[in-house]
Amino acid sequence: MNIILKTFKSIEKQVKVFEIPSVTEVSLYNDPYLVLISCILSLRTKDKTTMRACHRLFAEADNPNKMMRLNLRRLGRLIYPVGFYRNKSRVILEISKRIATDFSGKVPGNLEGLLGLKGVGRKTANLVLGLGFGIPAICVDTHVHRISNRLGWVKTRSAEETEQALKNIIPKKYWIRLNTILVAFGQNICLPVSPYCSNCAVGSYCKKKGVLRWR
Repeated sequence: MNIILKTFKSIEKQVKVFEIPSVTEVSLYNDPYLVLISCILSLRTKDKTTMRACHRLFAEADNPNKMMRLNLRRLGRLIYPVGFYRNKSRVILEISKRIATDFSGKVPGNLEGLLGLKGVGRKTANLVLGLGFGIPAICVDTHVHRISNRLGWVKTRSAEETEQALKNIIPKKYWIRLNTILVAFGQNICLPVSPYCSNCAVGSYCKKKGVLRWR
């Protein structure tokens, strides 16, 4: 086993005691639409807030047709206080209408189709492919980008560069769960500022790139 996989498996073992990210939790329902909507809600929002909003929203609308019956005001109330809830309400309604009219109510199961939905970027699209459809894809968010560079796995400047670099060094069978593991690690141990290096399971493998101070 090479050092990168050894490091990843050690991280995976350490984060088992932490709560899984909100979108991963929603993916347990095995519904790509719910994964997509939870991704949108989770942007710049803490997981606990996201999950509470998901529970309220999905209790009333768990598919595109039901979602379209909600007006902006009602939808906003259901998802408040997620970040940018007014804008997210508009995005969710627009996406739901597009899925209902152009895709027969089914979330597109390919990157091109997902990126064609207004408000869906590459990070969200890859997360939906992986957690919603079980299609190998690497979702690079701020945690994955930061940790991959901090560990010395890659040397990249953007999320897309990181995605392509990780595809070359991480076996495809690990792609889907990579985001879940590194997000949990980044939220609890490998923080953006002053990470808990003293409690880290992979401290001896870490290059600590960009780390000026740690605990």
